[in-house]
Amino acid sequence: MAPKVLVSDKLSETAVQIFRDRGIDVDFMPDLGKDKEKLAEIIGNYDGLAIRSATKVTPTILEAATNLKVVGRAGIGTDNVDKEAASKKGVIVMNTPFGNMITTAEHAIAMMFAVARQIPEASASTHAGKWEKSRFMGVELTGKTLGVIGAGNIGGIVCDRARGLKMKVIAYDPFLGQEKADQMGVEKVELDDLLARADFITLHVPLTDQTRNILSRENLEKTKKGVRIINCARGGLVDEEALADLLKSGHVAGAAFDVFSVEPATENPLFNLPNVVCTPHLGAATTEAQENVALQVAEQMSDYLLTGAVSNALNMPSVTAEEAKIMGPWIKLSDHLGNFIGQMTDEPIKAINILYDGVVSEMNLEALTCAAVAGIMKSVNPEVNMVSAPVVAKERGVKISTTKQDKSGAFEGYIKLTVVTDKRERSIGGTVFSDGKPRFIQIKGINIDAEIGSHMLYTTNNDEPGIIGTLGQMMGEHGVNIANFTLGRSAAGGEAIALLYVDAPVDSDVIQKLEATGKFQQVRPLEFDVV
Repeated sequence: MAPKVLVSDKLSETAVQIFRDRGIDVDFMPDLGKDKEKLAEIIGNYDGLAIRSATKVTPTILEAATNLKVVGRAGIGTDNVDKEAASKKGVIVMNTPFGNMITTAEHAIAMMFAVARQIPEASASTHAGKWEKSRFMGVELTGKTLGVIGAGNIGGIVCDRARGLKMKVIAYDPFLGQEKADQMGVEKVELDDLLARADFITLHVPLTDQTRNILSRENLEKTKKGVRIINCARGGLVDEEALADLLKSGHVAGAAFDVFSVEPATENPLFNLPNVVCTPHLGAATTEAQENVALQVAEQMSDYLLTGAVSNALNMPSVTAEEAKIMGPWIKLSDHLGNFIGQMTDEPIKAINILYDGVVSEMNLEALTCAAVAGIMKSVNPEVNMVSAPVVAKERGVKISTTKQDKSGAFEGYIKLTVVTDKRERSIGGTVFSDGKPRFIQIKGINIDAEIGSHMLYTTNNDEPGIIGTLGQMMGEHGVNIANFTLGRSAAGGEAIALLYVDAPVDSDVIQKLEATGKFQQVRPLEFDVV
């Protein structure tokens, strides 16, 4: 059955056609995002939801989204999506951070020109029949110092364009390395240095706890007299009341804002002040950008629903289509390893340690770790998946650590998963054979070679004669066919284990009869999703 996607905001017909061309059923309801009740009523029918900014993906909507796997935002901002609630629900949230980068950067440059030359006010004055040539004395950008707060994708383009305008560019970004700064041709500085030196300051960071109010009253007062402030990033980065005061006092010469702390902004302290340019969040509002992000979100959502490839996800590691092909069996193995541990562990888990050896150590370990943790957490909550598992683990105080090492044994690569509880440590190792099938290769330090089936039976016992016969006879008497039988032991006469791959679930009465023989320390039926 083909995946089904709902488009609840205005996307181009070309983007909608991408879904159809990829074999996905799509319902295009561009005004539905404004009707919360109707959206909640029908969202349970869909695997994917494609939106812009009008649709609000709230916990209520997510609660009703019983089949939803992915929300795709055509644009960079996802303030209209409750990402924590989506993660707990196991829903991937994607955005399209690259489709409107150039457009947003160009808007910032345009706003800088506008405030430098007071273009909007001069235009309004001229339209009014005035000729106030002497009133609108501007400043050149050439030779001025531009302070860029946030030198990532958009900020980096702004830096490039500003250098083309012969500006001196200084940048504050905690994640900007010196080598990258040199490549960009910018001077990497601390925030206080930027505030003191910049003639123009432009912001290009997301709104987080760390960046909220980054231009506070205190920081604004540290700026160079005559500075001009441009914000085309996010409302809430600047103390608008403080900026209004400093504009009125003359310390700040001008400001250009495309975003505001409250939107839609029908009133704001910056409105109607001289030399303040305001636009209604137009950073991404070009024909090219709107088309780009729409096409991009359609491709990303289609890739995920059809191949498992994850691009630009905000709550899950990205997995390219190429990685998905190679890593698919290893992701399945990680899930099986975690599922084994989860089904075997009855007490609270304190820590999860994962060792990646050989070829697998060079893969996307974040995705593999999510799969392993999901496998473990399924025993607690069957609805858990790769998205929600890290959230569930964190809520339970489980510490997760990973180690990788070069090839150290007979296999080209393997994964060893260990969990720690107050009572014990339990470990299992696995690999993927050349046929793409995951295998268990070690349990409790005992080497085995076990094919993984939907229904399995795990036993532990002392290594002594009669175990194989007892297991075989009991399965035969109860009509359970054995597809594969794997044994392993620590040493002759020592601890031994058995894994039976059977064609049907083993009933509880069979388990009880095996336990009653007194030959087994542990008898545990196991179930795996091998589809």
